[in-house]
Amino acid sequence: MEATRSEYPFPFTAVVGQDDLRLALLLNAVSPAVGGVLVRGEKGTAKSTAVRALSALLPAVDVVPGCRFSCAPAAPDPGCPDGPHEPGAGARRPARMVELPVGASEDRLVGALDIERALAEGVKAFEPGLLAEAHRGILYVDEVNLLHDHLVDLLLDAAAMGASYVEREGVSVRHAARFLLVGTMNPEEGELRPQLLDRFGLTVEVSASREPDQRVEVVRRRLAHDDDPEAFATRWAEEEAAVRTRIVAARELLPSVRLGDGALRQIAATCAAFEVDGMRADIVMARTATALAAWAGRTDVLAEDVRQAALLALPHRRRRNPFDAPGLDEDKLDETLEEFGGPDDDPDPDPGGPGGGGGDGQPSPDDAPQGGDTAARPEAGESGQSAASGAGEQQAVRAAQPFRTKVLTVPGLGDGAAGRRSRARTEHGRTTGARRPRGALTKLHLAATVQAAAPHQRARGRSGRGLVVRRDDLRQATREGREGNLVLFVVDASGSMAARQRMAAVKGAVLSLLLDAYQRRDKVGLVTFRGSAAAVALPPTSSVDAAAARLESLPTGGRTPLAAGLLKAHDVLRVERLRDPARRALVVVVTDGRATGGAEPVVLAGRAAGLLAAEGVASVVVDCESGPVRLGLAGRLAEELGAAAVTLDELRADSITGLVRNVQGTQRTARRAA
Repeated sequence: MEATRSEYPFPFTAVVGQDDLRLALLLNAVSPAVGGVLVRGEKGTAKSTAVRALSALLPAVDVVPGCRFSCAPAAPDPGCPDGPHEPGAGARRPARMVELPVGASEDRLVGALDIERALAEGVKAFEPGLLAEAHRGILYVDEVNLLHDHLVDLLLDAAAMGASYVEREGVSVRHAARFLLVGTMNPEEGELRPQLLDRFGLTVEVSASREPDQRVEVVRRRLAHDDDPEAFATRWAEEEAAVRTRIVAARELLPSVRLGDGALRQIAATCAAFEVDGMRADIVMARTATALAAWAGRTDVLAEDVRQAALLALPHRRRRNPFDAPGLDEDKLDETLEEFGGPDDDPDPDPGGPGGGGGDGQPSPDDAPQGGDTAARPEAGESGQSAASGAGEQQAVRAAQPFRTKVLTVPGLGDGAAGRRSRARTEHGRTTGARRPRGALTKLHLAATVQAAAPHQRARGRSGRGLVVRRDDLRQATREGREGNLVLFVVDASGSMAARQRMAAVKGAVLSLLLDAYQRRDKVGLVTFRGSAAAVALPPTSSVDAAAARLESLPTGGRTPLAAGLLKAHDVLRVERLRDPARRALVVVVTDGRATGGAEPVVLAGRAAGLLAAEGVASVVVDCESGPVRLGLAGRLAEELGAAAVTLDELRADSITGLVRNVQGTQRTARRAA
């Protein structure tokens, strides 16, 4: 049955709802120059199903027989590594859909050169990667937000330039790489950097329907397909053929579509009104509006096309920081379009024309995306009231304005995932030495290779100018860069922290550190303690948005079980070491140092701190004590943790010096003492 499912995938036209998703995919099928689609949404919302189904709708492509880079017989790539190609008849095959796995290497993505043959024989032996395989088809990246940043950069550069470049120590290969790029992501698992968000042409927010009838239809169709994929595909064959024909017709019509001055003014005015950065948004909107007109069977771009293009192209470009959810104020959009309406607009387009919503089950260009401007975060007090319970508890307060913090790092040299916080051995960074390769050679250290081969040239019978190089001579470059860490926040939410102004400052400091963690590609977790126990408010995750939301709704009150908070942090770290042993942790304890409740709370807190220190956990204590009289309890806790202690004021980047040195020095002192 599994093989039958792969032979008969779920039909695109059978996807229930998700009109915005289907429309965005179809527009890219009509005009790949739109720049791809980023699909954001919760799990189980047909993101992957719709993308995989789209490949069956794309027209077949003619390719040069035997060409690994899918060159078109009528216009082969002059720089094709398999070329030059002789004129002749081509072979027709379906458009491919290539999936890029999250754990893919750089060589798997862009291809790999055989460095040994390149040095010894002067031959450019090249093994194509996924970019070559996806040429003239679809490249699908599931969970694109979990892909390493340097791979996303390579991917988007190739999509923008239409070509891929592979260079190793002066040996380079170039090949065409034009594809429809589709990425999917669950925002709860972490966000893309704004620079990378901007590189996707369109974005769509998807969610499961809350209508019982629609959910019933989703289940009915899914079960019918699983029971008999062939019969289900046959049932939808007519609708699939109609959409396939419409895509071909829209592609042929696209060069004839006219983007008038009036529509261009509306596009420019809309991008300016929503204060998007750069000019990419204007260009993407222009291409999207043109594709919308072609999809509707028109040769003129109307105001409705501009409006729909804005709803698809602008929401993800309006984010100013990671805590801003994407969205667009549709009332403001309508006002802008009305104010800058040009003479080219048709005030009364024929709804029954070729572009009108027909009976083919496909979204009309007039359909507005669902979800709109749902970006606003709730007032902290609203969520805090419902979360607050128990005697002495106070309503949650909003965080103070975040600020730029001084960098906190984990001492030593790690091997964790690529990031921007602590020093680590990485695939990318400055070269620090050389070693024999373990497995395939990826980064050649040329000087070390030459040095290893030089003493053996006479024995190897060298007679010409070329160097005789063998595999044993090759040396892999070792590099040092930066890694991402697990930043675990342990936040005191007890009554001693409950003064509104003080707690607002504390939350502002933690929010600032969260913003720093987002920029440095860390995982974050949140442990809070108050009353009689500690709780994991947020298990370690890549989503700083989720951490910020939990922090904002955090109520305060009750006693100060400091020991419980530290022990809970120890438990979280123990579990995370099993899941991701290479990722090192940095514990940030935010407290005034007081410990109350139970028998000998101060002694218990000291023992819990000693447990973390004995395991070499890197820690920082953010001292929240305020007022003219200070007890210095947070400083004492820092000593027991072997950590640096900083005040809220010292945490600011412009008012603290040497914090990293202090963190590392204190950790080294603690280890020597242990």
